[in-house]
Amino acid sequence: MRSYEEFFAGYLEDPVQTLSRTFSEVDGYDEMIVMTDIRFESHCEHHVVPIIGKAHAAYLPDRRVVGISKLARLVDIYAKRLQIQERMTVQIADTLNDVLQPKGVAVVIEAAHQCMSTRGVHKVGAAMVTSRMLGAFRSDSSTRREFLAMLGRTGAGPLSNT
Repeated sequence: MRSYEEFFAGYLEDPVQTLSRTFSEVDGYDEMIVMTDIRFESHCEHHVVPIIGKAHAAYLPDRRVVGISKLARLVDIYAKRLQIQERMTVQIADTLNDVLQPKGVAVVIEAAHQCMSTRGVHKVGAAMVTSRMLGAFRSDSSTRREFLAMLGRTGAGPLSNT
C-alpha cells in the first residue's frame, strides 16, 4: 500500500502553493529560464501502467522568478497522479503561467508509455512528445526556436512550428 501512496502522492500536494514563494529581486533579469531533463514517473489513467519520461520547462520572467527546485516539484506533483501526457503538459504550463504571470511559458514532455510497450502493439522504444507554448513562446518564433535549440530540437519537426 505504501507504494501506491508514493505513486499517487501528487493528489496530496497543491501545485499553486508549491510555486507561491517567488523572488522579485531579479535585478532586471528578463532572459529565458530553462530547466531541462526533469525525469518523472507517472501512471497511465487508462491502464495504470508506468509512463516514464522527462519534462523541459521554460519561462520568460516578468517581475518574479521561482526557485529551480520548484519547477521539478511542479512536474512531480502532476506526474504523481493518474495521467495522460497531454493533460500533464497543459497542467504544468498553465500553472506556471497562472502563478508566475511571466511573459511566456514553454513545456515539452517526452515519455515512453508502458501501455504501448508491454501490451497491445508492443512498440518498445517509441516515445511521445507533447508541448504547450504560451505568451512569447507562442507568438514569437525566435523565442520558441531559442528554447527548442536548447533542447536540441532545431529546424523542422513537430515542435518547431515555424
